[in-house]
Amino acid sequence: MHAAAAGGGPSPGPATRELVVGIDLGTTNSAVAFMDGGQPRCIPNGTGSTLTPSVVAFTADGSSLVGQAAKRQAATNPSNTYYSVKRLIGRPHSDAVVQEEASRVAFQVGGSECTLC
Repeated sequence: MHAAAAGGGPSPGPATRELVVGIDLGTTNSAVAFMDGGQPRCIPNGTGSTLTPSVVAFTADGSSLVGQAAKRQAATNPSNTYYSVKRLIGRPHSDAVVQEEASRVAFQVGGSECTLC
């Protein structure tokens, strides 16, 4: 018996619908989708795109930017724009992959100032 029905609350009926949501946190892009009539359907972001760049930036005034907005300002704020972070997750700073990636990115990887490692 369903817990809500046992407690006297509303029980699920024919109008109850399960919603399945999938999130793809990719190294380059991320996406969110749900099942609609047995078919996956991507949810567009605020700019209407179904793919969001996996980029986060922090500006001088302390605000944060995500996705395309963060990617656009990367040239003017490189040390505070984070991308390719997924490659670093779960690896020690001494790992060869971390060292190789650290040589390619503009932000600091490891050390006392890094909150990612």
